[in-house]
Amino acid sequence: MKYDVVIGIEVHIQLKTKTKIFCGCGTDFGAEPNTLVCPVCLGFPGVLPVLNQKAVEYGMTAGLALNCEITPLSRFHRKNYFYPDLPKAYQISQYDQPLAINGYINLPDGKRIQITRAHLEEDAGKLIHSGDRSLVDYNRVGTPLLEIVSEPELSTPQETYDYLTALKAIIKYTGVSDCNMEEGSLRCDANISIKPEGAATLGTKAEIKNLNSFRAVERALIYEIQRQTKLVDSGEKVVQETRLWDEKKQITSSMRSKEEAHDYRYFPDPDLMPIQISPEHVQSIQKSIPELPQAKAKRFVSQYSLPEYDVQILVADRDLADFYEKTVHLAANPKMVSNWIITELLGLLGEVKIGINDCQVTPEYLSQILQLIENKTISGKIGKEVLLEAFKTGVSPEQIVKEKGLTQITDTNELESMITKILQENPKAVEQYREGKKQALGFFVGQVMRLTSGKAQPETVNELLKKHLE
Repeated sequence: MKYDVVIGIEVHIQLKTKTKIFCGCGTDFGAEPNTLVCPVCLGFPGVLPVLNQKAVEYGMTAGLALNCEITPLSRFHRKNYFYPDLPKAYQISQYDQPLAINGYINLPDGKRIQITRAHLEEDAGKLIHSGDRSLVDYNRVGTPLLEIVSEPELSTPQETYDYLTALKAIIKYTGVSDCNMEEGSLRCDANISIKPEGAATLGTKAEIKNLNSFRAVERALIYEIQRQTKLVDSGEKVVQETRLWDEKKQITSSMRSKEEAHDYRYFPDPDLMPIQISPEHVQSIQKSIPELPQAKAKRFVSQYSLPEYDVQILVADRDLADFYEKTVHLAANPKMVSNWIITELLGLLGEVKIGINDCQVTPEYLSQILQLIENKTISGKIGKEVLLEAFKTGVSPEQIVKEKGLTQITDTNELESMITKILQENPKAVEQYREGKKQALGFFVGQVMRLTSGKAQPETVNELLKKHLE
């Protein structure tokens, strides 16, 4: 039997506010355990939460960027459950009156995935398991989260990967979160089921947790499709449950059955007033949203005549796109700038695992290198060496070229004497060239470059060699 795959995604985004959502404690990642806490986020009796306005505005910003409607009246609820990392024994979240509803994301292939809702809530703490003990760090308790829930409209693991990639790019462009999965500021759970092809009724779903990368999401979904298909094909039933992804074993395993799940007993939080948002406030937030990835991609294609491949890499990160545009405004050739960023600069950044904003090569430095190449002061090969030196030291390319004497040799008399010497020392190669083996020219060019440490101007070398050989 053939099956349709049905996937829905829940994404938790940690909002980049300076303080928590209901108290004045900081949100810095990596602080000493249990140092960013107070009676409010530790759930002491008698304390009262105070809503962080910036968290609401960040949630609105993200919702609007995801094409959602901002609800004029939303409300916080108490979601009741006991767990060691939730000291109050309830989580303040939004239930039936969320902040934003009815959004969507367009995938690269044009398919539109609807977003059901985006609601605000507080984060829980973090459990650290060590041997037979579990330690609790409450620093993260009360950190503002925006939970973004998709409709179950994704059909393949690849579509899911594309959806998450697009969502992350949009959120990062708005600046409301750094979406760093390693630090837990973006976390996602996947719900997946299969049903007979064309059937209207959905199958029994499994929820997958412990997904620490988008590739892990993709691999976990591939495994889960195979697992559920085998079960149904053999006449067994898929159990509704929560499963964990094991990155080492590349399998999912059962965590808990949904039959054992708690009834959260939601009710409106009596300590927090409903959030009323005026149309004017929504409009002011809408105006603050920057150009988003898909709009920027279209503009890059039309304005800079770049191929789709280049554009997708450049606009995937807002900082990288900004770096590109700043460089283009200083250097005339948009495609040349794109080539050097994608092929050379991103390679260097990947080796040391830093972002473009932490790099010592500025747009001014890269434009200097490209101008030195275009006016034939240095060769492309030397340009790569200059880029590496500037990347390591932060010294300007012009200064590097000057101090290291990297300017191209264009003096024909100097080059002619070298060429004469090389031809005399390699009579067999000369004979081969004159017999029609034109690839021998590359050998001679290489010899000249070796003698000049790559500083000879290639065009001049080629012209002089052909003159002497022919």
